[in-house]
Amino acid sequence: MGPGNPKDSEILKHAEEIGMQIASRKWVLLTGGRKAGVMDAASKGASEAGGEVIGILPGDSHRGMSDFVSIPIVTGVGSARNYINILSSDIVIVCGMGLGTSSEAALAMKHGKPTLFTKVGKSQLDFFQSLTNKKILFFDESDALFEFIEKNLIKD
Repeated sequence: MGPGNPKDSEILKHAEEIGMQIASRKWVLLTGGRKAGVMDAASKGASEAGGEVIGILPGDSHRGMSDFVSIPIVTGVGSARNYINILSSDIVIVCGMGLGTSSEAALAMKHGKPTLFTKVGKSQLDFFQSLTNKKILFFDESDALFEFIEKNLIKD
């Protein structure tokens, strides 16, 4: 999960790397499905690495869909799709921050989904930490992020 219009291009490069890492493990990437920001970059990384990409689209058509989505789900529910994104995910990776992303992160935490933050500012992390007694998990690099996932969240 991440902003559709991040201010920092490094976030997009990082999202693309996350998508590649997900696909390289034969996991399925689920995004907001739009041809914008983090969702498009992660979808591109996963698709180009041969992975499956599910796109949960806000509108009532494929209009504005990322070219890299392999399985589109048209919802017609606008931002309410954030619930679908979170409840359909096993692990939520928050890459960057925006208004929609903040709602997804809060929903993930509320519903007990493993929520991992990357490319998020300290004040934003502090805000989310203030909402929970659990330690907020933050990773600077994708290798450390995926090492944590594989060691702690994936059950054989």
